[in-house]
Amino acid sequence: MGKTLSEKILSLKAGREVKANEVVTVSPDFVLSHDNSAAIIQEFRQIGLKKVAAPEKIVIVLDHVVPAASEKHALNHKIIREFVEEQKLPHFFDIEAGVCHQVFCEQGFALPGLLITGSDSHTTTYGAFGAMAIGIGRTEMASIWATDEIWLRVPETIKFNLKGKLQPGVMSKDVILRLIGDLGAEGANYKAVEFAGEAVASLSMESRMVMTNMAAEMGAKNGYFEPDALCLEWLRGRARKEFEVIYSDPDANYEAIYEYDLSSLEPQVACPHSVDNVKKVNEVAGTSFNQALLGTCTNGRLEDLEMAVRILKGKRINRRIRMLVLPASRQVYLEALKRGWLEILAEAGAVILNPGCGPCLGAHMGVLAPGEVALSTANRNFKGRMGSRDSAIYLASPATVAASALEGQIVDPRSYL
Repeated sequence: MGKTLSEKILSLKAGREVKANEVVTVSPDFVLSHDNSAAIIQEFRQIGLKKVAAPEKIVIVLDHVVPAASEKHALNHKIIREFVEEQKLPHFFDIEAGVCHQVFCEQGFALPGLLITGSDSHTTTYGAFGAMAIGIGRTEMASIWATDEIWLRVPETIKFNLKGKLQPGVMSKDVILRLIGDLGAEGANYKAVEFAGEAVASLSMESRMVMTNMAAEMGAKNGYFEPDALCLEWLRGRARKEFEVIYSDPDANYEAIYEYDLSSLEPQVACPHSVDNVKKVNEVAGTSFNQALLGTCTNGRLEDLEMAVRILKGKRINRRIRMLVLPASRQVYLEALKRGWLEILAEAGAVILNPGCGPCLGAHMGVLAPGEVALSTANRNFKGRMGSRDSAIYLASPATVAASALEGQIVDPRSYL
């Protein structure tokens, strides 16, 4: 019996052949943290060591509350900057860089065949490049800093075979919302999720990152696409180290295989207060909302901004709506600026924010008041995620969010393209 990509990567890292359900002790290739590095530093100090084991593997990106919104956040940032200097950590990105998951990929850390751990659940994003990327806790991260090791259970794998091609106005966000709606928010707990099939070739790297990012929302330990020519071209000139392209064997053992035809998929929306409460957009059309959020680590990339520009150019968003645009990184921001897209979005009535995570997690820059409703391209919609626990969040694609912002109510975006 052959092996899945996850089994192969963990076999290589463990130095022996392993299969699903075995427990292995392994050394990651890179380890990511963000503003929560301050808490990790405290945990690391309690271990009693003076130096981290592998400084060259540590990547820290400040992104969750940037610029600092309070004295507490400012102090946390100060603690992190001082630790970076003390430990001589070479991979530190301060508040100007952007959301950690976008920055990590742009900067060439997300590579095929690598084992990556991150103290953020959406570390799964890097599976878009054929890596095994796993979200872990702060205590686990402190332990890796100290020992350069972690133990993991080898996950079983669920495979999604995707065929067909998306209609205009239907995006990869609609695909992953539909999969989560069908499988459930806990349907892939501690499982690997493989996205495969003929439809993959028509998905951009940005679209694939959306899906691996939200693999976390079905409980997956990691989600991935196998690397192809498009992936390798995207990585050209970016890669931080040598890598090995790894594929699942044709006779690999999967816990389950699901088939989906993307050509028949309609725009989707996750309704309050669970990401698996998914309905067709037309089932909730006419629902009013107060705030539109376009961006975040899920949908703040160039193709997302371009979709909004196509819909909003020369128009004005509804006067009842406040629309926030949050590019995923400084690179995305600058490129959108050069193309004139930010001007178009601003002229349409949107507020352009600096790259970061603030509105997505309800930290600052767009907190919801009691009774308010948001339509967001982010990845989570549980109570209190964006502010008041008495607010509500709908999750949708950039196309749906942009078209709905024009109307002041949820609409199917396909007629606007």
